[in-house]
Amino acid sequence: MAIISQEQDDQTQKALGWAARDSSGILSPFHFTRRATGDDDITMKVLYCGICHSDLHMTKNEFGFSVYPLVPGHEIVGVVTQVGCKVHKFKVGDKAAVGCFVGSCRTCNSCRDDLENYCPKANTTYTFFEGQPKNYGGFSDIFVVNEHFAVRFPDTLPPEGGAPLLCAGITVYSPMKYFGLSEAGMHLGVVGLGGLGHLAVKFAKAFGMKVTVISTSPNKKEEAIEQFGADSFLVSHDTEQMQAATSTMDGIIDTVSAPHPLNPLVDLLNCNGKLILLGAPDLKKPAELSIFPLLVGRKLIAGSAAGGLKETQEMLDFAGKHNITADVEVIQMDYVNTAMKRLAKGDIRYRFVIDIGNTLRA
Repeated sequence: MAIISQEQDDQTQKALGWAARDSSGILSPFHFTRRATGDDDITMKVLYCGICHSDLHMTKNEFGFSVYPLVPGHEIVGVVTQVGCKVHKFKVGDKAAVGCFVGSCRTCNSCRDDLENYCPKANTTYTFFEGQPKNYGGFSDIFVVNEHFAVRFPDTLPPEGGAPLLCAGITVYSPMKYFGLSEAGMHLGVVGLGGLGHLAVKFAKAFGMKVTVISTSPNKKEEAIEQFGADSFLVSHDTEQMQAATSTMDGIIDTVSAPHPLNPLVDLLNCNGKLILLGAPDLKKPAELSIFPLLVGRKLIAGSAAGGLKETQEMLDFAGKHNITADVEVIQMDYVNTAMKRLAKGDIRYRFVIDIGNTLRA
């Protein structure tokens, strides 16, 4: 067993990844180093890494704060190859996974509540902002992480289908649990049938809920109902359909990041209904919202971002029990730039996953 001691802390490990160097977003091979395996660390051989829409935003600097060179990827599944001498959760050969965060202060209220994702000092898997530690993501052959920020990956799940659960999966699971939108028999609306939306439908059906998909694309009705088990489908720009569904839903999970009207969604909610926003918006175009419908129905609009490590493990265990995976298109590493172009056009059903282990070559 490769157990690493403190004496090796001053060493580094050679790594190979694909990085964007500027806002063109074009990725190419990139040699760099990762830290040696510390006492509390594991080193993983990366097998698969999903492509999240935020990877596209960040490689192209669409939020305005990207730091280059940038190795994206925060939906990482791999196998443990080294463990530090104080590691207890993993052993060499175990499957492990890493999501959106690799560090936090561990002392604030959020961290004490197992919500490391809301820590003011949360350390993202790859660097999001100037001033953060320089981190490189999962589009690479190896990954080093403190064991606290890795989760055990279920043997019952295929790693390629399970990789998107590390971001897309926990992003829909966490608000459904926190806001009480996971009870059997409740009626949940899901806005957008994309990477997040199709997983929201799968989790909701596993919870025993009635699910209505709300989409601008009528051609997604068949797959929403027949492929993912949704109970009904609304075309969001069909006024007659939307009015017929007024005050029928206990909650709505809105996964769409593009600007879209919120008031028609609020109208779908029952009294005490909850509209939960998950899509990363255009920061220059604030949403328009009428307040009065919130008042007369005691309705709630809230946001949510990913989840803490404890909840991520819970989500993966639930997915393993109920065989929940993302519908994916597995690609080779050198196809990534084409995949990014397709992602920008919405040309994917429903998540790209890179076969890092078999196709990343020097």
